[in-house]
Amino acid sequence: MFWNIIHESAYSFLMNGRSVKHHMDMFKKIQSHRSPRPKVDLSHGHSIAYSHSVTTRLMDVLDANGRGNVHGGVIMRMVDEAAAIVAIKHAHTGVVTARIERFDFLAPAYIGNVVSVHCALDYVGRTSMEVGVEVTAEDLFTGEVRHIASSQVIYVALDEHGKPTPVPPLVPADAEEAARIEKARARREHMKKIEEELAKLQNE
Repeated sequence: MFWNIIHESAYSFLMNGRSVKHHMDMFKKIQSHRSPRPKVDLSHGHSIAYSHSVTTRLMDVLDANGRGNVHGGVIMRMVDEAAAIVAIKHAHTGVVTARIERFDFLAPAYIGNVVSVHCALDYVGRTSMEVGVEVTAEDLFTGEVRHIASSQVIYVALDEHGKPTPVPPLVPADAEEAARIEKARARREHMKKIEEELAKLQNE
């Protein structure tokens, strides 16, 4: 019996090793089919509208708990994926989630609702981008649309070596976009002062 266990463990290890190799080969094939990353023109900025994105999905049983409420983690994953699309489109390169500035759940979503994640840039630094997110849930029977969550997610652009890389500036296309960018800038300055004050208190 002991040797049977050893053999089964060895077989399982071997098969897992083959599975890992198979997945690695698959990732290499995916990368080989990708087009080379374009050289980004940092002198040419983009507007907020340029990268604005809406991701929509129908909520089903696997997304919810026994009461029919959609899990918060499902909404958070949708937000991260949808907001990343905006950051990647603006930066023309890969990005990594650096920080969730805030995430407010305002109301539940239910099985059968269509959840839409509306994402747009708020602010762009040298290598970082802040994406503002509004999440809605629509009842397809009644047409009611509810605002269920809001978030601000910060991404950092990465080059082909996985290092932070500069991104194009955010250029407002109109007065509304300019006001959105200025509001985000003021909020970031305020948060920076709070973080500096907290750092001083911790060092005292």
